[in-house]
Amino acid sequence: MLQRIDLRGESTVPADVKARLPRAPLNVEKAMVTVLPILADVRERGARALRDLAEKFDGVRPEHVRVPSEAIANAVDSLRPELRAALETSIAHNRAGHEAQLPVERVTEIIPGGIIRQRWIPVNRVGLYVPGGLAVYPSSVIMNTVAAQVAGVRHIALASPPQAANNGLPHPTILAACGLLGITEVYAVGGAQAIGMFAYGAAGEPGVDPEMLCEAVDVITGPGNIFVAAAKRAVRGVVGIDAEAGTTEIAIVADDGANPEYVAADLLSQAEHDPAAASVLITDSAELADQVDAALERRAAATKHAERVAKALSGPQSGIVLVDTIDGALDVANAYAAEHLEIQTRNALADAQRIHNAGAIFVGPYNPVPLGDYMAGSNHVLPTGGTAAFASGLNVHAFLKSVQEIEYSKDAMASMYEPLRALALDEDLPAHAEALAARLNG
Repeated sequence: MLQRIDLRGESTVPADVKARLPRAPLNVEKAMVTVLPILADVRERGARALRDLAEKFDGVRPEHVRVPSEAIANAVDSLRPELRAALETSIAHNRAGHEAQLPVERVTEIIPGGIIRQRWIPVNRVGLYVPGGLAVYPSSVIMNTVAAQVAGVRHIALASPPQAANNGLPHPTILAACGLLGITEVYAVGGAQAIGMFAYGAAGEPGVDPEMLCEAVDVITGPGNIFVAAAKRAVRGVVGIDAEAGTTEIAIVADDGANPEYVAADLLSQAEHDPAAASVLITDSAELADQVDAALERRAAATKHAERVAKALSGPQSGIVLVDTIDGALDVANAYAAEHLEIQTRNALADAQRIHNAGAIFVGPYNPVPLGDYMAGSNHVLPTGGTAAFASGLNVHAFLKSVQEIEYSKDAMASMYEPLRALALDEDLPAHAEALAARLNG
């Protein structure tokens, strides 16, 4: 079922290993052709464009682009007790995990009487995007919202696609998660149009909506398809964005001591997201690879989303990479830079410490990716497509600005005049020195 890439016999991991690893092509530039007119339309026509685009892409024309508060309250009241308990547990665990990310403000005395305070200031308003295509993601509501709330963001808006089966509103569980988190500003808007609404704001449709339906935000976060990724790239600079998160991917580094049933179950768990999802095993054991293939074939045939899973596992983005040693497997994993990386080896913790490119690392046999998707307390909005080589997963820092506050006494400032003057004159900026000179005898 899974293609095989055999790197055995190479003295070291080959220089072109990235090009040889399984990964789906991601052409964000091509998607821009579709996305740019959508963004322009939303910017120009506001709510009328949002309704037209919902009718075109979601098959429903929402009466309420902004979700009425009673619909959110009703969704909370309609939750099954076990689902409500699960959501509340996830919220509590994620709040604890994100509170641990908060940076500490510091005061540093540079010289006597001269101090720098390092402050962390939350942005004022954020737009959170939660997809709603092949699956429903109340967990993404939690991941986005909790990080923003812990960071101290005052104004939080959330958008998720309208559902024809829910009278043009987002899925009820999405709304219920919003209600449990205290989010009252929710929009029935999906795709690139949601990104445009958040970036530029959207005027209301006369006679239907408020004059200003949605105010522009400072930062947009949340996962989505390639069109959402393209839209985020297009508005970067107008607003801040977290990342261009694409279709999910998992890589597993495993040796011959790994349980093939665990490995197969975990590869399948991500394949059920989307036909373009990537599932990759990196191992030094051909025997384990054969066992995983057999387990995958059996499990894939019996799973609920068998057709979707089969496409994902047989696609060019999935496969088994065979290497000579676990050292080589770790090198390949760092080259691949997976969104989710599991380490199922005898020395899992030590091996995990050697990973420097991954969105999130799951250490040992009892830490499958779904634990992080829902309950572990980590964030599941993670960099995809190899961007984990330079990007981080969603965290409180996405909503914080680092600001330095400078406070020097007169004497401390005066002691800096001569060295500052030397630098200012060398840069041919004498007025810089004069700004201090004006205060020396004041």
